[in-house]
Amino acid sequence: METLDHVSVSVEGGLSGDFRGAVKPGGRGRRQVSLMQADHWAAAMVELGHDLPWWHRRCNLLVDGIALPRIPGSLLRIGDVVIEITQECDPCSRMEEILPGLRAVLTPDWRGGALGRVLAGGEIRVGDEIAQGGRENY
Repeated sequence: METLDHVSVSVEGGLSGDFRGAVKPGGRGRRQVSLMQADHWAAAMVELGHDLPWWHRRCNLLVDGIALPRIPGSLLRIGDVVIEITQECDPCSRMEEILPGLRAVLTPDWRGGALGRVLAGGEIRVGDEIAQGGRENY
C-alpha cells in the first residue's frame, strides 16, 4: 500500500496506479473505488485495543467529516470527482491475517466501507471537500 496526498481519477481506470479500478470490457466498474470512514476505523481499533494505520484496511480513500451513504446509487463528490456508491465493501479474510478479530469488527453496518464507480474523473487531494447529493446535482 502507498499513501498519497493527491491522485488522478478517471472513469475508465479508477484511481491512477490501482489496476483494480480499470473497467474490464463488458464490465460495469462497480468496484473501481473503495472508501472508508475514518471514525469507523478508529472505533474498530478501540474495540480491538490496537492502533494500526488505516491503510491496513486496503481501501483507496479514507474520508472524514461525512457519513458514507449506505444506499447503492447514492453519489459523492470529492473535489471534481463524482463517485456512485454501488455496494458495501465487505472485509476479506486478509483482515484476520492482519489482526485477529478485525474482520468481525468491520463487518456490521457498512463499517468496512463502500465500493463505488467513477462517474466523473478529476483530481482528488487530501483536504478536498466531500459532499453527498442526488443525480440532479451532477
